[in-house]
Amino acid sequence: MRSLLKRRGALFSLLLVLALVAAACSSSSDDDTTTTAASGGDTATTTEASGDDTPTTTAAAAETTTTAAEAMPGEGVSVGMAFDIGGRGDQSFNDSAAAGLEKAITDYGIDTTELEADAGGENREENLRLLAEAGNQLLIAVGFAFAEGVTNVATDFPDTFFGIIDDGSIDLPNVAGLVFAEHEGSALVGAAAALKSESGTIGFIGGVSGFGLIEKFQAGYEFGAQQINPDIEILVTYLSAAPDFAGFNDPAKATESALGMYDEGADVIYHAAGGSGAGLFEAAKSFSESSSSKVWAIGVDSDQYNTVDPAVQEFILTSMIKRVDVSVYTTITNFLEDNKQSGVLVFDLAADGVGYSTSGGFVDDIVDQLDALREQIVTGELEVPTEPAG
Repeated sequence: MRSLLKRRGALFSLLLVLALVAAACSSSSDDDTTTTAASGGDTATTTEASGDDTPTTTAAAAETTTTAAEAMPGEGVSVGMAFDIGGRGDQSFNDSAAAGLEKAITDYGIDTTELEADAGGENREENLRLLAEAGNQLLIAVGFAFAEGVTNVATDFPDTFFGIIDDGSIDLPNVAGLVFAEHEGSALVGAAAALKSESGTIGFIGGVSGFGLIEKFQAGYEFGAQQINPDIEILVTYLSAAPDFAGFNDPAKATESALGMYDEGADVIYHAAGGSGAGLFEAAKSFSESSSSKVWAIGVDSDQYNTVDPAVQEFILTSMIKRVDVSVYTTITNFLEDNKQSGVLVFDLAADGVGYSTSGGFVDDIVDQLDALREQIVTGELEVPTEPAG
């Protein structure tokens, strides 16, 4: 009997101890952070835990979990990009296309594959075919030089959609030609050159002649400059002639050509020469420092003030912005929205597909005049030619 009582007493003691421990834990839990959603709203009320600086918000955690679980619109979609000569890092045309692709990756969560043309561009079609065979649903070719390749590969892969920048000649149901009014944007920087020139002589360096595209830049530049000064002298040179496209990636030759123009009296030079433009910027710096007479360079495609070496920034008057990034992003957006638009899509001045930059503040004093010219072009009061007068 006594043994049974002892066991019962021990059991009672054990239950008492457990009850005390539970009460202590309950008291301790009162000090923990508690989060209660405010009635009638989404705002959570948080009480800080004693000795712990980290609040826990149940509502916020739930929202984060919900957001993370939501699929992005581009998940599972593969986009291939075929860069032209110079590829990423050209501080111009290719980089602008890459910027549009990067934005689409961030906004839509697409998968991407990139290939770059070799130095001579002989593998353009091969790269397109590799991207198509890899299963990319949308391919973007960065440059008119891909036209033949896009035609051939798009014919062989009718279920793949293609966008080609700077070419509107391909008549296939799965190809969109993304073209720009380069002549309109160039007119604005031509006017800027004439307004800033003190010598009455300016220059233009084209990358490659003979296929009509770069001549549009020249035509617009000359037209804009002549709206300001009908008697202005304009020096023109091209670094190569089609089918030799080396002029888009020859900075050394651009430096030589620019120095020759500065020696002839030009004090502002505009380039439409892709990666070769870096040579123009170096020439502007070199000539300015050696002659103690500042000369200017004008960039192209992207806001090159923001992409070049800081050492040459002060010599970049402005840039003719060609929104290749917008065309790439728009094409990807249309594709994801099942709004594939074949045919020719034009990005002009009215659509902000082209324009000019103000980085550095060097054209701040002439913005009103440039914007007035822009308005005349947009309204049709002035029609910018697409071919040089000469």
